[in-house]
Order: sequence, then structure tokens, then C-alpha cells
Amino acid sequence: MSPALPSIRLYDTMHHDKRPLEPANPGQVGIYVCGMTVYDYCHLGHARVMVTFDIVVRYLRARGLKVTYVRNITDIDDKIIRRALENGETIQSLTARFIDAMHADEAALLCQPPDLEPRATEHVGAMQNLIGELIARGHAYPAANGDVYYAVRSFPDYGKLSGKSIDELNAGARVELGEDKRDPLDFALWKGVKPDEPSWASPWGEGRPGWHIECSAMSADALGCSFDIHGGGADLQFPHHENEIAQSQGAGCAFARYWMHNGFVRINDEKMSKSLNNFLTVRELLPLFSGEVLRFFILSSQYRSPLHYSEEGLEQARAGLTRLYTVLRGMPPRQIVPELGSEWRERFHTAMSDDFHTPAALATLFDLAREINRLRDEKSEVAAPLASLLRELAALLGILQEDPESYFRGGMDASDNAWIEERIAARLAARQQKDYAGADAIREELSAAGVILEDGPAGTTWRRQGG
Repeated sequence: MSPALPSIRLYDTMHHDKRPLEPANPGQVGIYVCGMTVYDYCHLGHARVMVTFDIVVRYLRARGLKVTYVRNITDIDDKIIRRALENGETIQSLTARFIDAMHADEAALLCQPPDLEPRATEHVGAMQNLIGELIARGHAYPAANGDVYYAVRSFPDYGKLSGKSIDELNAGARVELGEDKRDPLDFALWKGVKPDEPSWASPWGEGRPGWHIECSAMSADALGCSFDIHGGGADLQFPHHENEIAQSQGAGCAFARYWMHNGFVRINDEKMSKSLNNFLTVRELLPLFSGEVLRFFILSSQYRSPLHYSEEGLEQARAGLTRLYTVLRGMPPRQIVPELGSEWRERFHTAMSDDFHTPAALATLFDLAREINRLRDEKSEVAAPLASLLRELAALLGILQEDPESYFRGGMDASDNAWIEERIAARLAARQQKDYAGADAIREELSAAGVILEDGPAGTTWRRQGG
């Protein structure tokens, strides 16, 4: 990439401000993102996490940085145990099924898989080692009931990420039935064995890890004791990420240099979540909107802002994506774009360098598309390279990489295509014979079959309804 491009600045939740990205190792970036707890299908909030950090990784790589992208899988957890018991199936069967579903959703959203995808059950030994270190340093203690707790008051900086004070937290803290804490603020690092739960041997007796300890252990295993960016949804700032900081720094690790959190997806002015039972899964939406449309919808809001779900918003996303593909329709294969288009490149990279501002980047693509449309008839020698530039820049957002004709005809098989082309030819013949009523009848027949005809100087093209 040209050195003239602006430096990358990202909003660091810890500092409440945008900061220049300065990796610990120049030219290399380690990113750890808290992934899914696999007991159900991914909803649109999960999709936003996937797409947001896929964009971050794509863009950093496009700027010449070597990125190691880690996103974990929580495959042991209270919710997983409860759901497996409700279903009458093994935890392994449940989690394997939803991991496969998550990967299918990820592919449908056009997300590249992470470089590493550690699973909690594969790192229990590392978690135990970390717990032992915290006990040795006086930050944790074994309880009589077989649990091991983190002593929150032993870590003076607790609350620095979320901005919560110990006194504020203490006011609402309580000890649940079966817990054996010294302080209501303390949280479990290890949970003693219980009936109908999986367990591992440990120095503190049979049991299983708590939720928070897994990311401290897995991030260290994957990226080392200190790494560049820790990401996740805004709901994880407290207590999950706050607890991770206490654990990792309490054990002597510097931990993450930057913290990134994407905003909530909201539906009917409420946060979309499984706990509120107001969520829509990716697989429920895919029959109605393609994965690329869902991705475009997510990109339409800056990642830290709330994303307001509505069918109208998704329809607008589909219409916007269709406008961009329409500009590419009929354009020659990709061409090299030398100096031509530097203005558009600069605008795009200025937007993306400013905390990955995808709405501004999309606005640049739409302005570029309008310029291509203006030039395509009179100056095709200029329009064609600009169309290649449109594809090039859009690739950094993971969109517009499909062949336009495939996009417009998606969902139609070969026999459908042959029938449609035959009906278009019959309509043309009817028009040539001045049988306009017959031509209109064929248009209506195709419309009823979900096919939209578009007449132009070069002839008639078609697309599926909604494309």
C-alpha cells in the first residue's frame, strides 16, 4: 500500500478515544475476539460480531499487515449443559451441531474463517495453570465447596474498562445459593463437580472451568501474554472482559493493548438477545435475504453504533447492493487501474482508516458507481477501469465479488434459465410482430414467476425479484 494512505486509528474502549494503531511487533497484528457459546443458532447480533471483525482483518491485511485472527468457541458452559439436558443429548452432540451451523452461517455471510478457533474444552489444562498462578499471587482462593474464586478486591484496577467502581458494584452484588465466596464481588474460576455435569481432575478436586477464565488462557496460548487487539460485542465489556483483565494482569500478563467493541443490534428499541427472546437467527433470515444482503445491512452502520433491525432496512440494503451490481453489469473483466481513480481510493481509505467507518466507505462506492454510470456510454474506456476499481475497493468490504449475472439470477437453475430465455425470445418476437398484448402477457407471466425484465439499448436483461 502507498505510504500516502492515512494512518489507521481505532476507538479503544479502555481509553474512550481513537488511537493510532501501533502494533507491538511492527507489521504484525494479533487479534483475539470472543466468539460464540454454541448451544443455539447464531442470531443477527452474532452475525454483527463475525462481519465486524472480518472487515477489520480484511482491511488490516490490505494495508500490508500480517494478521493472526483468533476467535474462540465456548463449548462448555452452564447454558450448554442445561440445553443438552433439556434435549436429552450429549454435550458433544449439541456443540458439534451448532459449531457446524455457525460455520455455515459464517460462510453465508461471506466471512473468512479465523486463523485459529480454539475450543474451551481443549484448553482446560492451560486454564488450571492460570488459576494456580492466580492462587500463588494471592488473587484467588479455593473454597470448601470445591470452587475456586477470584478475589476482586485484590486487583485495585478492577472496573477500569467498564468504568464501574467497586462501591457501585458492591451495592448490587449478592451471593447465590451454593456459592462459597468471601466477598459477593468475587467470581468463579473453577466450579466444583455437580451431578449431570462434565468434569476434569484438578488440584482443587473434580470440576470444570468458569466462563471468564477460558479467554484469558486461550488468548495467551494463541497470541502470547500480550497482544494487540481484543474484540467482542459491547455486552461483554462487563463482566466478561473486566474479569479477563483482572485474571490476565493478575497473573502478570500485560494482556490487550487495544479494546474494540461493536454495538448492539436493536429490535423494537430493545437489545436483540436470546435472554430477551427477541432474536432472529441468521438461518431464519437467509431464505428471505442473501448473506451478502445481510452483510451489506451490517456494514451500513458504523460498527460501534447501534444497528436497528427492520425488514425495511434489509430491503434498503438489498436495493443498495442491487444498484452497485447493476453498475457492474455488462462491464468487461477486471482491468488494471493505474493513476485513474486515485481520488476514490483516497476517499475510501480515509473512511476505513478512521475506525473502520464502513458507511462512509459505502458512500464512496455509491459515488463511484454514479460516475461509472455517467461515463459508461460516452467514455467506456474510462468507465471500465473504474468498474474494476469499484470491485477492488468493495472486495475490502467483502462485497460485489459475485458475477453480476449470477447475482441477478441467483436461485434460478439451468432449466429455469432456459425457460426464461425462451419466454424473452417469444416476447421479442411478439413485439416485432406488433403483438404488444402478447408481449405484455409474457412480461406478466415472467413477473408472476419472480422474474423482472429490464429493456435497454443493448436488449432485454432479466433478474430475479428482489435482486
